[in-house]
Amino acid sequence: MTDHTGHAGLERDELYAVAREFDHLRSEIVRTYRQRSLPDLVTASHHLGALAGLVKDLSDEVLFRATDSDPAIDSGPVIAAYTSASAPAGRAMNSYTEAFEQLGFLRRHAEAPASADLRDARQAAFDVVQDRLELTVDSLHEAFVTLRRAADRTDGTPPRILAALSRSARSENSIYRVRAKLPAAEPIRLAYMPVSRHAR
Repeated sequence: MTDHTGHAGLERDELYAVAREFDHLRSEIVRTYRQRSLPDLVTASHHLGALAGLVKDLSDEVLFRATDSDPAIDSGPVIAAYTSASAPAGRAMNSYTEAFEQLGFLRRHAEAPASADLRDARQAAFDVVQDRLELTVDSLHEAFVTLRRAADRTDGTPPRILAALSRSARSENSIYRVRAKLPAAEPIRLAYMPVSRHAR
């Protein structure tokens, strides 16, 4: 029988690691813009690629666990953590792609002759980028917190101890399944038991 005692610790470490990736990207994006400046398209392209990679990482983590059929492991709590983080990660992706579009507009018209209309359009694009970058940063932080809290709550109680606990005492965040005890075998009783000849 495989010993799964350390499995919860591995899942917890992986959740923390993915959470740190989201926080790292959030920090990177924050450093690229200020009140009067925006990231260039090269930097933004790298960030968009990294963000797409993080979204893919979430789906890969879910896919790996959803296809695992180990009867001793309940991946439900861990899968829920990754799928919950996918919502703010998706919002971050949406916000950053909207900022990316406006950065492309600003790049395209950077050398265009000045006019009142173009000046207004540039300012509007600048404002949209600033707003969408703020939304991206907020969503990345939400994904980070979601994953970190899930890691904090992941229950690592060993399977043998879980088996000794009552159902009501077990944590719902446990990744271990406890085998159900089979009822004790009872002797087979026939509805009709013929009386022996010697007993007559």
